[in-house]
Amino acid sequence: MKKLLFLVIILIGFTAKAQLPGSTMHCGYDFTSYLVLHVHEQGKEENVKNLKITVVDSLGRDLINVNNMYSWSNANKPLQFSLNYLIDDNNKRLEEGATATKERWFFPFAKDNYLLSVANTFPADSYSIKVEDTTGAYKPVIIQLYAYNMYVLCSNESRDAAIKFGRKTNKPLEIVLEKK
Repeated sequence: MKKLLFLVIILIGFTAKAQLPGSTMHCGYDFTSYLVLHVHEQGKEENVKNLKITVVDSLGRDLINVNNMYSWSNANKPLQFSLNYLIDDNNKRLEEGATATKERWFFPFAKDNYLLSVANTFPADSYSIKVEDTTGAYKPVIIQLYAYNMYVLCSNESRDAAIKFGRKTNKPLEIVLEKK
């Protein structure tokens, strides 16, 4: 009986320790996935700047992030992509054209691409991406999204999806723009 009581106390101790902050490891991107886009001209590799890229519904209307339903940031605003950016030695954003000795991408997995943070539960298959050039040099385009376009960063889901969907998983979605 004493051995059984001792075993129960040890198990309770391990369970309680697992609940303490800092005793378990968590990923900085828990519950978050990203959509990453490489938007360029045919025959060129650099991303086209000054684009307005939004997630739209089947009628082409901007998808509003009502009460953070689709993303943990920008509540009650349209889901809009932004360009990744470089940071300096002190983790501060570098201005366009500035350099630093340890410059690196703020989101290292996205490199020099457009990205949008979404919840892991985001129903990508139900929506599309609308790309508009604010300078008017390129034709607008709408591209269907799929679940395998999402970067799932903190689980085995990305590995499982890679097996299921092949090479497309965790690669930027390629969008080629045409001049007007």
